[in-house]
Amino acid sequence: MSAHPRVLIMGGAGQLGVELQRSFAGTNPMVAVDRDVVDLADTEQVRGLVRKVEPDIILNAAAYTAVDRAESEPEIAAAVNSRAPRILAEEARDRGALFVHYSTDYVFDGTKEGPWAETDAPNPINAYGAGKLGGEEAIGQVGGRCLIFRTSWVYGPHGKNFLLTMLRLGRERDSISVVDDQFGAPTTSIELARATRRIVDGVLSGQFGPAENWAGLYHMTCAGSTTWCGFTRAIFARAGHLLDGHHPEVVPIASTEYPTPAKRPRNSVLSNAKLHEKFGVRLAPWDTALDEAIAAMT
Repeated sequence: MSAHPRVLIMGGAGQLGVELQRSFAGTNPMVAVDRDVVDLADTEQVRGLVRKVEPDIILNAAAYTAVDRAESEPEIAAAVNSRAPRILAEEARDRGALFVHYSTDYVFDGTKEGPWAETDAPNPINAYGAGKLGGEEAIGQVGGRCLIFRTSWVYGPHGKNFLLTMLRLGRERDSISVVDDQFGAPTTSIELARATRRIVDGVLSGQFGPAENWAGLYHMTCAGSTTWCGFTRAIFARAGHLLDGHHPEVVPIASTEYPTPAKRPRNSVLSNAKLHEKFGVRLAPWDTALDEAIAAMT
């Protein structure tokens, strides 16, 4: 690998892609592409892009993330979330590149009482989770210098996400009903990108040894957990200055009161013990990370 490795960021215009560009800026040649450059459902386009860029590092922040729409478009979701990661992994393996891919807590069914570990059996209950699991399995079959980071409830100051949606609704409504019986760890794109950079730097410097010592699947989320309702209340408590003088009431409801096309797991809290043990990395508590994300918007 060259002294100045070339980085290819897939999904560069998305909320995580933007933060990855920030985290990896200044030290490496970088190419960031989005759907206007390459159609991830088109195998030949994906292969052609990688062969043109000739990257040393591929960061795949691209995904089909419309969880409910995936129920009616499972083939498209699978093409982007399962087949494209396989192609990227194959291209990375063939040129000895490092491949970093992001997956989701929705590979689990939510029935476990405590945090989910990497050794727990996945059992997705929606098409989105099934597609992302397919991507994980495909990358595992390809092998090579690959890292898969499962994360959850991703949001940040850019893109389309829960934080920005709640702030918009908070400016429009006096009362907002939010599900209070689904538990997870809100995780900022900022924290994900920062942790990714730290781990990639360690891998490239040889800090973690050969690939067989570190390649594989890891959970990567902010510390702690809450519900969607608790998350919303924290947003409004910290970002009141962004609500144009509104003070919306947050009403807790059950999942059954807010039916959606795709089922959601009741508990998708992930254990980050393996990440810390292998790489010495811990992400910030979710509420601390929320403060940073809101500060980045003002």
